[in-house]
Amino acid sequence: MTDQPTAADLSADIQRVFEAQQANQWNVKASDAATRRAKLTKLKEAVEKHADDIVAAVLKDTRKPEGEIRVTEVMNIVGNIQLNIDNVEEWMKPAEVTPTNNPDDKARIVPEARGVCLILGPWNFPLGLTLGPVAAAVAAGNTCMVKLTDLCPNVAKIAKVIIEEVFEENEVAVFEGDVSVAKALLELPFNHIFFTGSTRVGKIVMAAAAKHLATVTLELGGKSPVIIDEGADIAPIAAALAGAKQFNGGQACICPDYVFVPEDKQAELVEGFKENVQKNLYDSGELDKSSIAQIVNKSNFDRVKGMVDDAIAQGATVAVGGEMDEEDLTIHPTMLTGVTPQMKIMQDEIFGPVLPVMTYDTLDQVVDYIEARDKPLALYMFSPSEEHMDKVLKRTSSGGTTLNGVFSHYLENRLPFGGVNGSGMGSYHGYWGFKEFSHHRAVYQHMAA
Repeated sequence: MTDQPTAADLSADIQRVFEAQQANQWNVKASDAATRRAKLTKLKEAVEKHADDIVAAVLKDTRKPEGEIRVTEVMNIVGNIQLNIDNVEEWMKPAEVTPTNNPDDKARIVPEARGVCLILGPWNFPLGLTLGPVAAAVAAGNTCMVKLTDLCPNVAKIAKVIIEEVFEENEVAVFEGDVSVAKALLELPFNHIFFTGSTRVGKIVMAAAAKHLATVTLELGGKSPVIIDEGADIAPIAAALAGAKQFNGGQACICPDYVFVPEDKQAELVEGFKENVQKNLYDSGELDKSSIAQIVNKSNFDRVKGMVDDAIAQGATVAVGGEMDEEDLTIHPTMLTGVTPQMKIMQDEIFGPVLPVMTYDTLDQVVDYIEARDKPLALYMFSPSEEHMDKVLKRTSSGGTTLNGVFSHYLENRLPFGGVNGSGMGSYHGYWGFKEFSHHRAVYQHMAA
C-alpha cells in the first residue's frame, strides 16, 4: 500500500474547503428540485461511466468476487441515486397543517437542509455505503465533505475522480488520506455527521459531534441473532445462512452473527449448512477463493481467529469448516456448535464467515437472552407461527428485522435502515435518507384580520 496523505499534508485544503462549503451552503439549501435532480443525474452517469474503474479499485483494495462488487458498488449505488432522482421533488414539498386554535391561519412543516455535512465511509462496502449517503445529502440540499476509509485507498481515488467530475468542491469534496485526516475532519464544526463503521469508532464520532452539538447518524453493527423456531423448515434456512456468511466473507453489518436452534434440529442445520457451503464454494474439491472475500487485513483475521480459538479452547466444536489461511487472509465458512455465552465469540460482533450455534428448549429462553444484551442491528426469525413472531417482535428490539429470510429489510428501500442504541442511531435509504439529512422546520403564519 502506498503512503497516504496525512492531516498535516491536507490541513490548508481541509480548512479552505470547509469554509467554502460554509459560505455556499445557503445557495445549495435554496436550490430547487430540478437543480438537485440534475446533480444527481450527473452523479449516476459518472458512476455508470466509471463502473469498470470502480470494480478494478475494489479488487485492488480487497479480494471480493467481481459479481458482488458489481452489485454492491455499482448497481446498488445507481439504483439508490435513481430513487432520489425520481422522488426528490415530492420529498421537498412542505406538509400543510391546519392550525388547531385558528383554522384561518396557515401552518406547514418544511424540510430544509441541515447544512455542511461530514460523511465517513466504511471498508466493507467502501463506495456503496459512502455514495448512498452522499446522494441523500445532495437530495436534501446539503454540502458535504467525504472521507473514505484509509483501508481502501484505490477506492478513495476513484471516488474523488467521480465526485470532482460532478460537483464543485464548495458543494461536495472527497479527501483521501490516512486516519489522521478523518480525525482532523472531526474537529470541524459540521452541522451533521454521518458515520458507518464499528461501535467503538462510533463513540469517538459521537463525542466529536457533541463538541459542536452536531447531529449524527451512526450506522454501526452488533451481534445480530437468528432464531429458528419449532416447526421451521431447516433446509431453506441452512441455505440462507450459508449464503449470508459467504456474502463479502461475512463482513456485513447485517450478517447473522449467531443462531438459536431447537436441540433436535441442530444436526439437520449443520448438515444443511455444510452441503450449501460445499455446493457454493467447493465444486472442484478446493475452496474457490474467487467466490468469497478475504478478511480485510491481518488484524481482523487475527481477531476472528482468536475468537474461534478461544471458543474451541472452552469446549466448542468445529462442525463445519474451520480452515484458516493466514497467508492470504482467507477464513473458510465455519459453523461452531457447543457454544456458550461466556466465550469471546458470543461477546463481540464476529464480522467474518463464522457462525456460532446455540440450542434452546423454550422460546422464552431465547427472548430472555436477547433482552439481556445490547440491541442488535438486525434480528432474523424463521417460524411458521405468527404468534411466536409477534411475541419476539414485542419483547425484543433491533434496528430492523426480517422474518423467514435474511437481509430483506435492508434491501427494501422504502423501509428505514438503521440501528438502535448500541447498533446505531438514525436511519436512511430512500425517503428516510432525505429525512435524515433534513431538519423539519415548523412554520406558522398568522393571517391578517
